Amino acid sequence: MGSAPSGSDPGARGRLRLPVVAGPALAVPADFAPPAPRTDGPTLDAQHRPLRYLRVSVTDRCNFACTYCVPDDGIAHQARADLLSFEEIERVVAVFAALGVERVRLTGGEPTVRAHVVDLVARLAPRVRELVMTTNGHRLPELAGPLVAAGLRGVNVSLDTLDAERFARLTSGGDLATVIAGIDAARAAGLEVKLNAVALAGENDDELAALCRFAWERGVTLRFIEHMPLSSGALYQATRELSAATIRAALTAAFGPLVPADRDRRAVGPSRYWALAADPRREVGIISAMTEHFCDDCNRVRLTADGALHACLGHDDAISLRDLLRQGGSDDDVRRAIAYALAGKRPGHEFQRTGAGAPGKHMIAIGG
Repeated sequence: MGSAPSGSDPGARGRLRLPVVAGPALAVPADFAPPAPRTDGPTLDAQHRPLRYLRVSVTDRCNFACTYCVPDDGIAHQARADLLSFEEIERVVAVFAALGVERVRLTGGEPTVRAHVVDLVARLAPRVRELVMTTNGHRLPELAGPLVAAGLRGVNVSLDTLDAERFARLTSGGDLATVIAGIDAARAAGLEVKLNAVALAGENDDELAALCRFAWERGVTLRFIEHMPLSSGALYQATRELSAATIRAALTAAFGPLVPADRDRRAVGPSRYWALAADPRREVGIISAMTEHFCDDCNRVRLTADGALHACLGHDDAISLRDLLRQGGSDDDVRRAIAYALAGKRPGHEFQRTGAGAPGKHMIAIGG
């Protein structure tokens, strides 16, 4: 999310090493035979779910250090040479697009702190039907216009609270006014804007209705996200859980009954959308990884900033596309590696509400 105090780097607070890829790096067996390419739709994974959506982390750096994302000791970042170049990202995205991926989302860390990110957007936008970004919003006041001109279609902006003091504490120094200015700049530039709020009991559970009103007043949709255990559960506290049912109950108390939204947008992401029965134009999404699983609808994979392909957020196995590319691999080799990752994709994650079942990977490195 947004900015740390001027001149500070949350990653410099300590020397704890949080690797981008936690767990074994898979190798494609020499005898693996990928399925024949489909001609009637996108590639399918092992559970026969279509692959339509690729999330690409472009950096493991962030100018915020949110308490549910970054440990108190901070992180030691990947070396710049270990990250995928723009040319490598473009090549991988082109292969995924040929396999039926329609939407690419740029994530981080915080994607807008990657130097020349507008140039990357211009490279990728012609490759896919829809290119979008998840951001903390801090740099949108100056970047929204150039990003639109480069081909970006939409942004999801993190906004967990409307209280400036609480915001600064949750983000380790972020400035709420700057992020709100970024949201308004994105709307003015013509981007489709959605807001993401991690719902935390005892933290922002008193702001659920206010956050909805803030979004609706601007004509944008808010999505609440259940707190998930990553980093081997180190940053997860079961007492902070705010379940999807609890969120709906709070919104019903504030606004009256909710009904399922008319349009099912799970085709492009994990959020399940609800609308006010009294005013169906007012919608709210809930991403409920912990209490109302959506793994049966999963249509996405994730690429980390250093080129590790993760078929599932909840598991640590990954294939290094970076190493494959830098060893001279062809596009066919990349397609074969993707096919192998999809062939091993599990039915779902193993998150438990106690925090058990968490992967070792870190939210700041995988981008959610």
